[in-house]
Amino acid sequence: MPTTRILTGITTSGTPHLGNYAGALRPAIAASQRADAESFYFLADYHALIKTGGDPARVHRSTLEIAATWLAAGLDTERVWFYRQSDIPEIPELTWLLTCVASKGLLNRAHAYKAAVDKNLAEGEDPDAGVNMGLFMYPVLMAADILMFKAHSVPVGRDQIQHIEMARDIAARFNHLYGEHFVLPEAAIDESVATLPGLDGRKMSKSYDNTIPLFSSSVELKKLIASIVTDSRVPGEPKDTEGSALFELYQAFSTPEQTEAMRAAFAGGIAWGEAKQALFEQIDTAVSPMRERYQALIAQPELIEARLKEGAAKARSIATPFLAELRHAVGLRNLGSAIEQRSGEKAKAAAQPQFKQYREGDGRFYFKLVAADGSLLLQSVGFASPKEAGQTIARLKQGAAPREAADGLLLDGQPLGVLAGGATLAAVQDALAQLAG
Repeated sequence: MPTTRILTGITTSGTPHLGNYAGALRPAIAASQRADAESFYFLADYHALIKTGGDPARVHRSTLEIAATWLAAGLDTERVWFYRQSDIPEIPELTWLLTCVASKGLLNRAHAYKAAVDKNLAEGEDPDAGVNMGLFMYPVLMAADILMFKAHSVPVGRDQIQHIEMARDIAARFNHLYGEHFVLPEAAIDESVATLPGLDGRKMSKSYDNTIPLFSSSVELKKLIASIVTDSRVPGEPKDTEGSALFELYQAFSTPEQTEAMRAAFAGGIAWGEAKQALFEQIDTAVSPMRERYQALIAQPELIEARLKEGAAKARSIATPFLAELRHAVGLRNLGSAIEQRSGEKAKAAAQPQFKQYREGDGRFYFKLVAADGSLLLQSVGFASPKEAGQTIARLKQGAAPREAADGLLLDGQPLGVLAGGATLAAVQDALAQLAG
């Protein structure tokens, strides 16, 4: 059975809340039990420095809280790779290798950087006022996190899809220059994963100051739930579940049967106070066992530190030899053998056809098949996603046979692309046979 590597990171810049648990931790821990998956979970403390400059205590405290949260929520560190980003020195070194192939134009298009520039321009400031290089280079560090462990799948929210696409672009550029070293990752968007509303009905977020800390005491939890914004409908008056923060929170911590019972109660005119009490009891029941484990862990930070050090050693058993491979690929080598190895690698590269993947300005994803002598054989059609393009390449490498049609090449009856000028279908088939062999 093929194994999929899944990688997830959480920035250590705040206290975990119910939204983090329902939207990230709970589904990630469930995924870690899959027999066909290898799961990597890390504390993104380098990323935290972008937001927390001048507040080292915040990073330190958040790292402890988030590590304790993962463990209290049931993460089995024997089954997974669980580590602190800053314990893997290979990651910043890989970041530099990737920086040297990353296009500034690509980084200029990053959403967070563009948003900062647009805000400055709107306020009449210099475009880069207040922008540090951590913010600008964030996508490259994220690419290093992902590419170091050859992750196939990265669960992210829709606002992070661009970063996965940028990681693919950077990896593809490196592979083009230095040979096939990196796996091109895919963003995994699970529409069923909960995005919880906060106290004011907007998405639960530290930015909106509307969160419910995951491990609030029962007293504080009850107080926060009582402050959830509701409308003015009185007891006995039917209430809408659609758009109700209270109902959505209840649903996230309930069985389907419990959810339907609450839906009926809304239709029957349940009082808001009664609904809030039911929500408190539901969440408190779900969280209490974890809360007890969390408090015990927080009281013994040395145990958490030991787990993280064990996880770092496990992660570095992958990262250290892989970085050595990458250092050799870019020319950081033993001088006694550099010339011979370089000429040998050139000959090896010249002996193989290659697929080259890229994205065009139209937003679609393409690939080319290039012969061993560097001549272009096949230009693909545009694909809606990098996954579709990658799957098509995989089919061709596995022996799927393209055929000629009036307007180009077809694969399994679908448009594949066109032959380059002077290329023949036989030449394409020969190149594919070499790759398959």
